[in-house]
Amino acid sequence: MSLKHDIAQFTARLDAIGFDVGNYHVSLYRALLMVVTVVAVIVLGRLAGYFFRRLFARMHRLDATQKVLGEKLATIAAWIVLALSGIDFLGIDLTALAFFSGALGLAIGFGLQKTFGNLISGLILLADRSIKPGDVIAVGTGADKTVGQVNRIGIRAVSVITRDQVEYLIPNELLMTNQVENWSFTSKDVRVKVKVPVAYGTDIELAEQLILAEVRKIQRVINRQPPQAWLSEFGDSAIVFEVQMWIADPEEGLGNLRSDLLKGVWKAFQANGIQVPFPQRDLHIKEWPGKPDGES
Repeated sequence: MSLKHDIAQFTARLDAIGFDVGNYHVSLYRALLMVVTVVAVIVLGRLAGYFFRRLFARMHRLDATQKVLGEKLATIAAWIVLALSGIDFLGIDLTALAFFSGALGLAIGFGLQKTFGNLISGLILLADRSIKPGDVIAVGTGADKTVGQVNRIGIRAVSVITRDQVEYLIPNELLMTNQVENWSFTSKDVRVKVKVPVAYGTDIELAEQLILAEVRKIQRVINRQPPQAWLSEFGDSAIVFEVQMWIADPEEGLGNLRSDLLKGVWKAFQANGIQVPFPQRDLHIKEWPGKPDGES
């Protein structure tokens, strides 16, 4: 009883240090209680997020997208429940906050517009399953194109890791409004094209056989989609073949695949006397200028 009495007296003294705002009493005790409540809500919210992440990770009947979507929705619901419980515990009358509702709505409308836009966009991406963890996507065009594997879909942004192990955080709203190439949306099979030039005068049937033989040596090339070597064009200095081959692991990169093919073709061409051309120009002189006067 003495301990409870001492605690009651201590809290009463802390509660006496303060002032009144209308019908609400602001005191040191209530301020400390608010700080403790906010810290508790944050800690419990993070624990809830960790719990739901572990829980959905064990649900093997769900695919990766469904797990992430369920985890996000459950975490958001937990944060809402904890926030409302904290307000109720502090005894704050929500009607007393009506005065600030206009300012809060204005702040959300302007300051947090992008944040809420990214949140809703992330939930839509997870719901329609257009982008999933593990997908290989390309964002942007030309030199600004970013190609990588989706690592994580967050509330604000999607984490994409490139072959250089550079992690890009792309806002969810950007993926909703811009064109995105998803190389593994319905299938991970990707066709890769490589240009192979040969010199004029080359036996093109032999060159085609050598090229296809080198393609078939690459382990990443799948057999269910036969590779092809099309005669693409008659260039200024070369006859150009376009090699088309299919792979099922675009996340492993394309540059190394092209390199392996071109190195194999180079060795095969050298062994069979086929030349890889270089730029050439023919110069035709219609009239040679005469010698200046006085020169013999």
